[in-house]
Amino acid sequence: MVACRAILTPVKQKETEKKRQNFIVRTIWTIVMIGGFAALLAAGHIWMIALVAALQILTYKEVIALAHDKSRQRKLPYGKVLTWYLLASTVYFLYGESVIYYFREVLLVDALLLPFATHHRFISYMLYIIGFVIFVSTLQKGHYQYQFTQFAFTHVTLLLVVVQAHFVMNNIMSGMYWFFLPASLVIINDIFAYLCGITFGRTPLIKISPKKTVEGFLGAWISTVLFGMLLSYFLIKWQFMICPISDFSENAFSNLTCDPNPVFLKRSFNVPRFLVPLLYQTTYEIEPIHYHVIIMATFASLMAPFGGFFASGLKRTFNIKDFGDTIPGHGGITDRMDCQFLMGFFAYMYYTSFIAVHSLTIESVFNTAVSSLTKEEQLQLVSSMHRYLYNQGYTVSDASQCLGI
Repeated sequence: MVACRAILTPVKQKETEKKRQNFIVRTIWTIVMIGGFAALLAAGHIWMIALVAALQILTYKEVIALAHDKSRQRKLPYGKVLTWYLLASTVYFLYGESVIYYFREVLLVDALLLPFATHHRFISYMLYIIGFVIFVSTLQKGHYQYQFTQFAFTHVTLLLVVVQAHFVMNNIMSGMYWFFLPASLVIINDIFAYLCGITFGRTPLIKISPKKTVEGFLGAWISTVLFGMLLSYFLIKWQFMICPISDFSENAFSNLTCDPNPVFLKRSFNVPRFLVPLLYQTTYEIEPIHYHVIIMATFASLMAPFGGFFASGLKRTFNIKDFGDTIPGHGGITDRMDCQFLMGFFAYMYYTSFIAVHSLTIESVFNTAVSSLTKEEQLQLVSSMHRYLYNQGYTVSDASQCLGI
């Protein structure tokens, strides 16, 4: 008995030391990631877009690697190439859509870029069809099931990782607030789910992730709503956060100004009748964004965690602990981003559906004129605008000055 204890003691000490070392490494890299993220955030929108693009590609690489069979890949030389070709064609389509939307006034006046802008979707489709033809042409007897599984797995990964990450980039373009707040809500929820779970968690939540508890799940929801509203209160005071991108050279120290979206401006609301006797007032003022934060925090607490549960199920399917070892002490990129992509996509859909102000702009009118009118109709439009401006009192010299002639 004494001998057994003597053997077990060094084993326990070794495990304790290993856990201590892992905790130290994890803490150091957490500080490094927070510092790096803060630096990129301060550097401006373009750097955050580059960060998301890098995370997008690394996550895709980790997930795709799960289903690769190295012994079969040697016999199927085009399989891995096709996987990355489909990524490239998807990125070309998605990034092209964003570039055309935000910078159409530049692309549509350039003779070289104009055909790519006006026929972007057709070009993207043909790039995909080329990949499809390559896939069918390289099918080999005895490997059909593996090849079709790879093809399907690649498409699911493109949808769940690449497409969702693209919409996260669009959030950045709409204003850093729509990227930073949703990402922060996921982190806040993750922290409080852990704290509430170890404090008073008793009831298991879901079989795929046995450490998650109902008490931790609900406690994190309430905490995320409260801390999310508090965070939002400070973020909306910073123009760098709420202003859409207008120049890639802008950063946190630029004197960035804009006309804020109405949700960031105080509005008067009626106090519910049953509360009037308690509050002694019939109206109150608040920024509407705080109500939207409640909805986003609720999604981050009740829906986004299922992205993590999905990832847990995927890891159990392939019998792995982490998706990779890219981040020492944390595992792979996917282990940190499993909920973020789902939340970012929701934030984009919510913003475009309920927040964005859709109005007619010079860029949209110009895009319609270039893409929908013939050259003769465009000249007729210019002539009609010239006559209209002349009748309004503008002279030829005014028009020439505007054109830079």
